Amino acid sequence: MTQFTDKDRERIREAMVEAGHELFARFGFDRTRVSDVTNEVNIGTSTFYQFFDSKEELYLAVLIAERERLFARLETAIADAESPQAEAELILRTTLEQVRSNPLVRRLFVDGEIRRIDEQLDGTQYDNSDKNGGSGGDDTVCSDDTNSDTSSAMEADLTRVLPQPEEWITRDEVRIDDPEIVRGLLQSLLFVTQARETPVVADDSYDEIEEALIDTVVTGLFADESLISHS
Repeated sequence: MTQFTDKDRERIREAMVEAGHELFARFGFDRTRVSDVTNEVNIGTSTFYQFFDSKEELYLAVLIAERERLFARLETAIADAESPQAEAELILRTTLEQVRSNPLVRRLFVDGEIRRIDEQLDGTQYDNSDKNGGSGGDDTVCSDDTNSDTSSAMEADLTRVLPQPEEWITRDEVRIDDPEIVRGLLQSLLFVTQARETPVVADDSYDEIEEALIDTVVTGLFADESLISHS
């Protein structure tokens, strides 16, 4: 077995994740082979298995890295927002744009692929460290005995990156008093992208419909309750 310095291990692993990112985004999980990744990085197959037990583990690492990139984009997008309404609008616009343009984000949040891969790994969670004595911390392969399942982990991450609902509710600026429902509402809107280029929505009207949906949700979420008629 080839021995690598810590610096070499970090460099090789980063190259493998980047190669996996490009290949999985272009061809999907099933059509991407381990040999495709190793050829891109100019390493042997045996070296691949010094870093990942399987293609599934690499794919999960790629999805987790893509999730972090999305969260970073969201944090940047709302940094200068001047109101809760602006924050909500920017969250929706940024996430919807990423789902439309980034196949990995779509597979992660709309197709639920991170859960499918987690199940293939027999209930383990794989994060961003190599197999052989990396820095550890939060980036480890763990069983369900010591960690919540993947969906719970994703919910925790959404809470971390979207603390705004709690703030909106604390300041009494939003009509819904449960932050998880607010987050779920924003998250559920991602599925509207599945209507694009389908018989459900005409090709030339999707953008207008998405725009109207964003406006309707944001306006309704922050509308003065006195303006809402009660049956």
